[in-house]
Amino acid sequence: MMERFWKPCSVKYKSCIISVNYKLCIHQTIVPTEVKIRLIDMLSEAGLPVIEATSFVSPKWVPQMADQEEVMRGLQKKPGVNYPVLTPNLKGFQAAMKAGAKEVAIFGAASELFSKKNINCSVDESLVRFEEVMRAAKQEGVPVRGYVSCVLGCPYEGKVSPNKVAEVAKRLYSMGCYEISLGDTIGVGTPGGMTEMLNAVKKEVPVEVLAVHCHDTYGQALANILVALQNGVSVVDSSVAGLGGCPYAQGASGNVATEDVVYMLHGLGIHTVSPRLCLWHIYILFSQAN
Repeated sequence: MMERFWKPCSVKYKSCIISVNYKLCIHQTIVPTEVKIRLIDMLSEAGLPVIEATSFVSPKWVPQMADQEEVMRGLQKKPGVNYPVLTPNLKGFQAAMKAGAKEVAIFGAASELFSKKNINCSVDESLVRFEEVMRAAKQEGVPVRGYVSCVLGCPYEGKVSPNKVAEVAKRLYSMGCYEISLGDTIGVGTPGGMTEMLNAVKKEVPVEVLAVHCHDTYGQALANILVALQNGVSVVDSSVAGLGGCPYAQGASGNVATEDVVYMLHGLGIHTVSPRLCLWHIYILFSQAN
């Protein structure tokens, strides 16, 4: 029966720490720098290949990220593990380079209102900013990943057109992003919506460069990820212990839990890291922190 619902594919697995950072923004909690560093080091030890370490956003708006340079410099970088960082604009990119970042990510949206709330500009304006980052990254030889937020719904606009998602994804890919992560930022997507959206995006962007980033507000994240895998997507973002959310999307839960995704992938015959090991690392870290 499994063959009817699942076809084997090559899946690369990602854990995105940014969801932890967003949770800190929501709760106004300042986590000590050394705790952040230890958490990332533990995830490296668990075997996760890509760990998004921090965000080079303005400390004025996100004071929890004021230690971005200290985090990057304090990591025990493990060979074979990538530590990308978020850079919303050229200033953030330049700061990331000074801190030693080797890969960056830019984050846009398929919703005009969300874009204005999240990065204080329209979708078109954000893409102009990203082109500046792309030019600088090419000069430095730094790979850039692109995010598209609100691909399955927006807290301000409601349903988002799959064609709009495809348009933004195409522009990010055309300007040089090596990978495009499609984010269900508020976790309202369902397998049907995921399929419709992916069908539209795949007409504009090769499926080989797509990833999914599913929040779990309504318990649909794993189902949506499975549908994405069936549609040929081979990169999955997640968050340790399901922490996270979004400061500009009240009520949205965190990104899907790393350990839950790994458990599902193992059940499908896709072996990554040990979910028990991830949980143990998280438990020990936060027990010590508290």
